[in-house]
Amino acid sequence: MTDYNDEDAKQAADFDAFFREEVDTGERERQPLTVCGRRYLLPDSLPLMFTVGMERLQSSTDINDVRKMLSPLFGRSALDDWAEDGMTDRQFRIVLVYAAANVRSPGSLTMAGAAELHDKQEAEKAAAGKAPAPNRAARRKKSGKRGSSGKR
Repeated sequence: MTDYNDEDAKQAADFDAFFREEVDTGERERQPLTVCGRRYLLPDSLPLMFTVGMERLQSSTDINDVRKMLSPLFGRSALDDWAEDGMTDRQFRIVLVYAAANVRSPGSLTMAGAAELHDKQEAEKAAAGKAPAPNRAARRKKSGKRGSSGKR
């Protein structure tokens, strides 16, 4: 660890001041979204808690992690509200794709585009995870075993 003197501190970058000034210059456009009859206004930038929550979800089975991840975008009750309204897993994932794209760049992705992107990603995952099994002759050739004549 490096010790800093007063002169170093005077020249240090002040991110707090920078972000205050950046916010004061005006907000970016925000994308409205209606899900299950409820209207949401997506934030003008992707909250870190959403990004961290998405990473956390990769290895979590705790439903509260999903709630925490959704909270900065849609509020803590969104998951329960949507589930009660009959949202499917596919619909949920499409909403996430749509929201993530439109927070970054409002109006950049339609709901149909989000569905297409989601379905393409799912197909790619399925194809990557399901390599065709080699046929019997190829397996025998690989293992170096001779084929059986069927006589014993």
